[in-house]
Amino acid sequence: MTTTKPQTEVPTPSEPPRGRAPLTWRQRLGRLDVKLSPYLYISPFWIVFALVGLFPIVYTAVISFQDWDLVRNTGTFTGFDNFAFVLQDREFWLSLRNTFSIFVLSSVPQIIVATFIAAMLDKNIRAKTFWRMGVLLPYVVAPVAVALIFSNMFGDKYGLINSLLNDIGLDSIRWHVDVIPSHVAIATMVNFRWTGYNALILLAAMQAIPRDLYEAAAIDGANTLRRFFSVTLPQIRPTMIFVIITSTIGGLQIFDEPRMYDTNGRGGSNHQWETITLYLYNMGWGEFNFGRAAAVAWILFLIIVAFGLLNFAITRRFIAGDTAVQPKKPKKVTK
Repeated sequence: MTTTKPQTEVPTPSEPPRGRAPLTWRQRLGRLDVKLSPYLYISPFWIVFALVGLFPIVYTAVISFQDWDLVRNTGTFTGFDNFAFVLQDREFWLSLRNTFSIFVLSSVPQIIVATFIAAMLDKNIRAKTFWRMGVLLPYVVAPVAVALIFSNMFGDKYGLINSLLNDIGLDSIRWHVDVIPSHVAIATMVNFRWTGYNALILLAAMQAIPRDLYEAAAIDGANTLRRFFSVTLPQIRPTMIFVIITSTIGGLQIFDEPRMYDTNGRGGSNHQWETITLYLYNMGWGEFNFGRAAAVAWILFLIIVAFGLLNFAITRRFIAGDTAVQPKKPKKVTK
């Protein structure tokens, strides 16, 4: 006796599965909204970035390979001639030296002083809001105003600094003639304006540290200095890396302070404090050679990218604690 299995009906593709109602128009719209709304929310940033960021970068790359005529808005293709001229120009290497010198004199003291100020503001002091506002005030001042004030303070003949040096029996310093003094003066302007800004960023990171860690360290007998290096610095590692990288990028792009340090705006009679951005500006709007200026812009862009990656690797290794010795894996024992 043979038995036959009952045949089950297979729903046709046009029919929805049994037991599940078809999606309504509102449900389909809701699913589409969940999938596309995140991209819609971040689209304004990418649209603005494409217009004011990506397009100028690509357009500058096109101009850097041409002998560009600004009046006709056309150019003649010259290949790598603009890059070759810039790399063989002695003034470019002087500006590169000046940029790195001012960057070191400004970024290193700036980060150290900003960390110290943030640590002081993190203490239980009176009038915290007043001191925090006072620290941020130099950042609000216009860069041109800061440059004009400090350029007069560091004047060679009638500057405030030289007057104080003469009052105590010291010789005047040629702030606008010698290389190192001019770099120190410009770095002082940068430190005055940006130290408070970085201090508040580091302070925000310090405020997020759980106070239980400090109490546990104090119970273990750690003093204030020990708690700072063992608790505070390890806890603000990501913020410290951010501050160092942004200071590096900003230090390599410095323009306002050296431009306004002297009336001629050429970076000194012998290019004592001419930075790469000032060299780029003089090449473009001084000599109206926009092809070579675009080449300088791309060289600076590559330098900033390389320096930023190197700085990120170094800070991540030494600040983020990647230098810790990893435990060795046990060897397999073979019988």
